[in-house]
Amino acid sequence: MTETFGSLDRITVRGLRARGRHGVFDFERREGQEFVVDVVLAVDTRPAARTDDVSDTVDYGELSDRLVAVVEGEPVNLIETLAQRLADVCLASPRVVEAEVTVHKPEAPIRHRFDDVSVTVSRRRA
Repeated sequence: MTETFGSLDRITVRGLRARGRHGVFDFERREGQEFVVDVVLAVDTRPAARTDDVSDTVDYGELSDRLVAVVEGEPVNLIETLAQRLADVCLASPRVVEAEVTVHKPEAPIRHRFDDVSVTVSRRRA
């Protein structure tokens, strides 16, 4: 990703929280849990800087609404699948060239103390 991100600007949303019912266990589907999402988007922000118009960039508020809708939506077994769906949402914006998405599952069903469980995917526009 450094090749693209080195030549383009970045728009970042970190720590976006939403409640979802993702996981392989019945209790995860039934009770749900909080997921935390970070996205880094490779975008050319020069058009927006010239015009000072939000329509010339990625509206991170609107993007956040769409990401939360995915987390709160149809359950999946794996956070890898969830991360892919979120990357697809990011790449649906024609201004996004590349997206890095990290899904954190801070309440993962692990019997030991831990700080974080996450999956990060990097996807580029075809």
